[in-house]
Amino acid sequence: MTADPTPEEAPSRASRAAGGCVLAVLGLVPVAVVFAASPDAGVLVTVGAVTGVVWWRARRVPHAANPAPPPPPEGAPDEKPQFTIVDDPDNPARHIIVWHRQETA
Repeated sequence: MTADPTPEEAPSRASRAAGGCVLAVLGLVPVAVVFAASPDAGVLVTVGAVTGVVWWRARRVPHAANPAPPPPPEGAPDEKPQFTIVDDPDNPARHIIVWHRQETA
């Protein structure tokens, strides 16, 4: 009798949540040591660390979610610029600006 072949396992991918948990534990150990030495210093270290993390994350946010439209195409002085902002189907966080030509009377 032959043994059944075992199904191949899919390669596992590391979870970002697992990395965040490891970083949180590594960050909490020094804070716990400081709290054990002096509760006042522990509060100051915690407030400073949280302030630093919030400041660092705030700097990584994109600057403009709705930027100004680009200038009208060249050679269109008699036309009033008309445009429509459409969601990008490939990236929901981006928008596409579509120009429409409309001549003024």
